[in-house]
Amino acid sequence: MLLSFIRTIILYIIVLIVMRLMGKREIGQLQPFELAISIMIADLATIPMAEPGIPISNGIIPILGLLVMHLTISLLNLKSVKIRELVCGKPSILIYRGRIDEQKMKKERFTINELEERLRGNNISNIGDVEYAILETSGQITVIQKPNKRNTIPEDFGIMPDYEGISYDLVVDGKIMKDNLDKLGKDYNWLVKQVEKFNIMPEEALLATIDGKGNFFCQEKSIKKKNK
Repeated sequence: MLLSFIRTIILYIIVLIVMRLMGKREIGQLQPFELAISIMIADLATIPMAEPGIPISNGIIPILGLLVMHLTISLLNLKSVKIRELVCGKPSILIYRGRIDEQKMKKERFTINELEERLRGNNISNIGDVEYAILETSGQITVIQKPNKRNTIPEDFGIMPDYEGISYDLVVDGKIMKDNLDKLGKDYNWLVKQVEKFNIMPEEALLATIDGKGNFFCQEKSIKKKNK
């Protein structure tokens, strides 16, 4: 039992490392070759876990081989458009200038109901509002609405909004995010002065953030409140 437990932990760590090296895509955004490799890695990992008599290397070596294959294909995709089209395919325009392309729908084995479902997933309830609907190689649908149906933006009114930047976490569950403080050119003493306005110390904060406009947010840990 202990041996099986240790083997499972080792294989889990190996698979986790391999998946991290493969990138940060979500499952729904994987290219076909990436999905195939992910499924094969999962199968290869389960064999040594289920069969203690099989050497653990029988699972690790093929998994590392698949990682090399993935990195090789990814590199070739970056260098060659033809290989990229061969491995990943090309996007298909299912709706072109407001009209559904029936031939493309049949080629991609896409039904009208599936198309409407995907459009609803893009917050489009009326298919008549769509100018273009593109089936990407990852299986996602990209929607471009008709000009008169698109959401307005400040540029439409000649307005130039102020730069907002991004929000930085400074404290998460009582832990100081030193890297973010360094990016902002701030130090611990500055952070203390900010959170003191909320009558707490940084280590007592559940979350403390600052956005691009300098707005500071801080919330105290609820556990700390109970202890007071």
